Amino acid sequence: MTTLDASAPAKAGLAFPPGFRWGTATAAYQIEGGAALYGRTPSIWDTFSHTPGKVLHGDTGDTAADHYHRMDEDVELLRRLGVSDYRFSVAWPRVQPTGRGPGSRSGLDFYRRLVDALLDAGIRPVATLYHWDLPQELEDRGGWPVRETAERFAEYAGLVAGALGDRVAGWTTFNEPWCAAFLGYASGVHAPGRSEPEAALRAAHHFNLAHGLGTAALRAVLPARAEVSLTLNLHALRPLTGRAADLDAVRRVDAVGNRIFLDPVFHGRLPDDLVRDTAGVTDWSFVRAGDLAAAAEPIDWLGINYYSPTVVAAAEPGYGPPAAAPSPWVGAEEHVRILPAPGPRTAMDWPVDAGGLHELLVRLRDELPGVPLMITENGAAYGDYADPEGDVHDPDRIGYLHGHLASVHRAIEDGADVRGYFVWSLLDNFEWAYGYSKRFGLVHVDFATQRRTPKDSARWYAEVIARNGLPA
Repeated sequence: MTTLDASAPAKAGLAFPPGFRWGTATAAYQIEGGAALYGRTPSIWDTFSHTPGKVLHGDTGDTAADHYHRMDEDVELLRRLGVSDYRFSVAWPRVQPTGRGPGSRSGLDFYRRLVDALLDAGIRPVATLYHWDLPQELEDRGGWPVRETAERFAEYAGLVAGALGDRVAGWTTFNEPWCAAFLGYASGVHAPGRSEPEAALRAAHHFNLAHGLGTAALRAVLPARAEVSLTLNLHALRPLTGRAADLDAVRRVDAVGNRIFLDPVFHGRLPDDLVRDTAGVTDWSFVRAGDLAAAAEPIDWLGINYYSPTVVAAAEPGYGPPAAAPSPWVGAEEHVRILPAPGPRTAMDWPVDAGGLHELLVRLRDELPGVPLMITENGAAYGDYADPEGDVHDPDRIGYLHGHLASVHRAIEDGADVRGYFVWSLLDNFEWAYGYSKRFGLVHVDFATQRRTPKDSARWYAEVIARNGLPA
């Protein structure tokens, strides 16, 4: 295995504040494998990936990066990187197979072992309770568009906190509820693959409600020192021009892409313009008295996932989204066009634009004063491969990470209260509908042999962590 060496003497560069937290992130279905072991039942992603035509090449997460059996090796990789924190997710169907009732001892023991290994390595565990793997049984009962799922989530949160709360100090209720609601229930490109606009809005509301109920359930069990958070993939929006029509298009996308979560969670309200924009889809009668107050349960920090900006323009007369491609932008789809941003691209065909991260952090500085921020995901996929000597050179990823960390540093200098940064991802993994075709990892995984090989970016990141800053 390639050695990670962060012992080189530091040179002048960009220093981050003392105590800045450095980490990496993963998600259960993307790395664990062990899909049917010890009572684990199918999640919506098991069902979706086993449905022909849903995932590239018919790939599934049945084995993924086999983290279930290689946990110790992966924790050693984290130790050698020098991270202070590791953000992982708990697989709901592994620890509560039916989505209700008592927990699975074997499932909870798996995460107990992981947490103990991390603590022994001097790494702070940050547990995400939901990274898209809803137990299929709950989806069969209606999934996130029904209220019961939010109530079941609160019970699940209390169950996991009861098992791990004495050792896990960092907790996140949800990862990217926008993707889960609108890619899962509106455009249908993610599990469970439904294309039902009103169901997507119902799901978004129930994610907000579940976040609040889950936060309260965590607080009831966890010690006072524990931190509870939420992670959002907020969209860094740019109008194509300064025309009033393009600015209004940005407003529409901002309502259904950002403020649909920010306003309930931080202000206990729904955006008025969102309600108007979606009046042709729903009357929002599923929002009950007390729901929005429950959603606004205080949190300790907000996680931000960022990859690229979004360019928005007003739709031209007669424009309509193709019938074969349902839109995730519910209530805005007939009024807006989402356009490709200029610049170099990653293997995901996403533009490389670190300025969007700075724009987002400065916006949150102004709109959410007093709310600490964490960059909980940032990274890039490239066409990585091991050369004949067994090394993996990924200069594009190093450039991407360097540019985005410089943007975070500039935001901190501009007054944004950013407390930490997590690279996505530790390992190459199952990249959702792209299967194994896209590689985000600092560590290359040969999926045929499960051999792990740290890439050049892993050594670069280890140096950044050791310096607490960017090299010159």
